[in-house]
Amino acid sequence: MAGRFDTHEVINQSPPFQDVDLYGSDRPLQEAVAANVAGAEAEALSAFGLRWGAAAMFEQARLANANPPVLRSFDAGGRRSDTIEFHPAYHHFMAESVAAGLHASTWRPDATPEAAPAEVARAARFYMVAQVENGHMCPITMTRASVAALFEEPSLVGMVMPKLTSRHYDPVFRPWREKAGITLGMGMTEKQGGTDVRANTTAAAPAGDHYLLTGHKWFMSAPMCDAFLVLAQAPGGLTCFFLPRFKPDGSVNALRLQRLKDKLGNRSNASSEVEFADAYALRVGEEGAGVRTILQMVQLTRLDCAISSAGMMRAAVAQAFHHCRHRTVFQKRLIDQPMMRTVLADMALESEGAVAAVMRLCRSFDLAAVSPAEAARARLLTPAIKYWVCKAAPALVYEAMECLGGNGYVEDGPMARLYREAPVNAIWEGSGNVVALDVLRAASRDGEGARAAIDDLAREAGDCAGAAEAAEAIGRALASPGAEGDARIVVERLARLAAAAALRASAPAAVAEGFARSRLSGERGATYGTAMIDSGVSALLLERAWPSQ
Repeated sequence: MAGRFDTHEVINQSPPFQDVDLYGSDRPLQEAVAANVAGAEAEALSAFGLRWGAAAMFEQARLANANPPVLRSFDAGGRRSDTIEFHPAYHHFMAESVAAGLHASTWRPDATPEAAPAEVARAARFYMVAQVENGHMCPITMTRASVAALFEEPSLVGMVMPKLTSRHYDPVFRPWREKAGITLGMGMTEKQGGTDVRANTTAAAPAGDHYLLTGHKWFMSAPMCDAFLVLAQAPGGLTCFFLPRFKPDGSVNALRLQRLKDKLGNRSNASSEVEFADAYALRVGEEGAGVRTILQMVQLTRLDCAISSAGMMRAAVAQAFHHCRHRTVFQKRLIDQPMMRTVLADMALESEGAVAAVMRLCRSFDLAAVSPAEAARARLLTPAIKYWVCKAAPALVYEAMECLGGNGYVEDGPMARLYREAPVNAIWEGSGNVVALDVLRAASRDGEGARAAIDDLAREAGDCAGAAEAAEAIGRALASPGAEGDARIVVERLARLAAAAALRASAPAAVAEGFARSRLSGERGATYGTAMIDSGVSALLLERAWPSQ
């Protein structure tokens, strides 16, 4: 009688996507790492991919997002506490990423770009982490990027750097000077200004060796961090400040967290509105140089946005492939159905272009200190690649969701969370119009350096279909008086040219040619599955993208 109401056994459902080798199953990533001279990291990256692809990690990701952070404004006695309470799963991810050095591994004074491609090695890990849990990556990337701004204040960076580069994660709410390791957040935007930070009204009044800040921030990401870089109006103009959670005497600083943002995605991470009431802060850089100081970290945060989005694209492709391998429809596995194969191959091609582009961009960051040409290339391509990859991710994740059908649309699996997460990187650190304008500024400021970078892309893309024509059109458009009106199409074309060039160096020639023909020459419709991809190339793409399980 126990089985009386068991109507059927569960069949024709794909098994859980877990215990995956995130590195060993990803040939495009392996090739991009090797092409950008980080091949010596392969063994360590393989171990990292196995660790992060474990079933336990995927379960921790579910828990961290199912139990979002909670604001604790007051303690039991009615005293202001302004603390954030996280689920243990969130702290688990923070500890893992900090231990792996994702927050600081690129800041190694003894490393040389030729011997140690630190940006490429870190990016490969960051890309794999993005396939599992994205929310905690916000404070990780802000901590890493903040160092670029802190170098403007040598005495401060000397005190903070040992704690920033520590591999020890300490979530306890106490003064940063007492901790072995710390994280840094950012507070830039205000209600009335948003991206236009020059419209900020938060005031900074000199008070001896420090300043007192009064005002607000409409978005302050990761408010549980130990300190923040914020912008405020000092007597000399908009200035950058280091604002810790505690004052030097050990008392809690005057940061009044008003509420946590109820966000579409990025649920495991806290974003807040905050008021400053004579909050203690130290100046970073000269008065009036706030924008210039902050821009040094913006390039790094934009790079991480692109890496993260490329990782989410890979996650979506892997989930779609996994499902289609195991699901049978009309007496045939989905992976064997011609139209589905075309869709999957097109998605795989987009993902390959994204990872190749971001890894080659990371190599430019590695070389920028010793190569003016690579520095100019990084300035031009960082906003361009951020634009394209971050905008490509949501559409690709949606298509992958559709591959899973109803199973992709429910909260039981990871696709719904991935779909909510995908748009955020296109908004953070400069939305589409903002980064497109920054490409125009970089092209104008660098002049011949930018032109040389475009010529290099054309040369590296070789005889790929449409590459020479794209480079010529991009150069002509960037020099046009009406460049701003056409900036989006020019920037997207520039990023795709960069992807084709990167693929030519890392992937089989047929893959690079397939990408160029469908993305540069226009042999593709508006949706996935409409690219004119040769059947042999399609089979190659499917074989390269096939997940390990």
